[in-house]
Amino acid sequence: MSKDTFLGNDFLLESKFAADLFHKYAKDLPIVDYHCHLDPKTIFENQNIANITKIWISEGLESAPVGDHYKWRLMRAAGFSERVITGDGSDWEKFLAFAKTLESAFGNPIYEWSHLELKRFFGVDNQLNSDTATELWDVLNTKLQLDEFKPRNIIAGANVEVVVTTDDPIDSLEYHTKLKAEEDRFRMLPGWRPDKVMGIFKPDFNEYIAKLAQVSEVSIISLHTLKEALSKRLDFFQSQGTKLADHGLDVFYYAKATEANADEILRKRLAGAEISDLEVAQYHTYIQKFFAKEYAKRNIVMQMHINAVRDVNTPRFEAQGPNTGYDALTDLPVAEAVRQFFDDLEIEGTASGVNTVPRTILFSLNNNDWMPLITIGCSHLQNIGGEGVKQKFQLGPGWWFNDTYTKMVEHLEVYAEESLLGNFTGMLTDSRSLLSYTRHEYFRRLLCNFYGDLAKRGQIPQDLNLIGKQVQNISYYNSKSYFGL
Repeated sequence: MSKDTFLGNDFLLESKFAADLFHKYAKDLPIVDYHCHLDPKTIFENQNIANITKIWISEGLESAPVGDHYKWRLMRAAGFSERVITGDGSDWEKFLAFAKTLESAFGNPIYEWSHLELKRFFGVDNQLNSDTATELWDVLNTKLQLDEFKPRNIIAGANVEVVVTTDDPIDSLEYHTKLKAEEDRFRMLPGWRPDKVMGIFKPDFNEYIAKLAQVSEVSIISLHTLKEALSKRLDFFQSQGTKLADHGLDVFYYAKATEANADEILRKRLAGAEISDLEVAQYHTYIQKFFAKEYAKRNIVMQMHINAVRDVNTPRFEAQGPNTGYDALTDLPVAEAVRQFFDDLEIEGTASGVNTVPRTILFSLNNNDWMPLITIGCSHLQNIGGEGVKQKFQLGPGWWFNDTYTKMVEHLEVYAEESLLGNFTGMLTDSRSLLSYTRHEYFRRLLCNFYGDLAKRGQIPQDLNLIGKQVQNISYYNSKSYFGL
């Protein structure tokens, strides 16, 4: 073990066995980033970013602020005004405010991630604080203008093999198409994210459906025509390489609904009428089942992100828009709705002889949901007409507020104790930042230390090759296999 401590060669690795696992088996593997929020246009156009604030903290667009809401939350906690967070403060002022914020952030993952990014991407070992901010501002901004810091080179340089973006069904995917013709070092695949189709209760639902009708060239006047339009768009997304879908289910709705029920509710909403909470749940349940069956048929993985509560500060949401750091986790019950939803699919598939349950990754922002989700998921292994799928239901990695040391370890413990951790598809960034790939390194170090702790306690053999292969699978190979890459 090396003696250096802060982000040293063996940080997070508390035994020689753990260190050997990381350095010999995990460190140099490619990255499959199967869920992120990077902008495909930025990646394709491949222009150097003007300065560290714009790539790291806030782009400060006039339409809505875009940037790292993880950092924004900490800056607000440090007492800084919105002017130097998402407002019209200069990029230097925002960088300095963040540097000062880090002085109180020991123990927060942003402190570790930020310095790890400085070290890995920029070769900077200095700690960022108010004393070093001026020097680092000049050093980082000078380096950002080098060719190696063009977006595509950042991705390729981080040893990323696949990037899966988050894309609306009406998106043209033009930048995915263009990039495919030019870039062979990594693949950028579109991820299907139909949240606006599900949002029948939202004020702009009818406006969105009109856009979907236009791009699909289907007049959407009924449930049948809505499904026709969605099927056409799924065909298009698959032609561009889509292998994953993602659903942001802040509430996991479940209410029995026939096709006639759902059709009536949709027609009512398209006519401009109000719909009840029950009707929202019925529509949502029916459409979610439609998607699940489509994914099973098309061999698309379904991701479900559950139990976020968004935009909890109404005045700030009205002033700044979504995804600006005013979100939290919630504690709505999920187990019964999840159970009934997948049980319905199982019953229908068993009766019809058709596989209706897609490979599924269940995420919850509330770690109290992890036990019910993984135990329910492991009860649904349907693969009618073929061999079983290894770990068909995955418990998604620690996400958002659970991207922390303790929660990542807790997630590994739950997965290992309740199912087969060796089948886990591993880490993702879920990030809007091009510099977030060090999160994969962070996860891999924690994973190796997790196995190191098991070995220290005599729970597993200290067989480097045996455990090393499992580390490699979780870090890289499982995701390639599970997503069909």
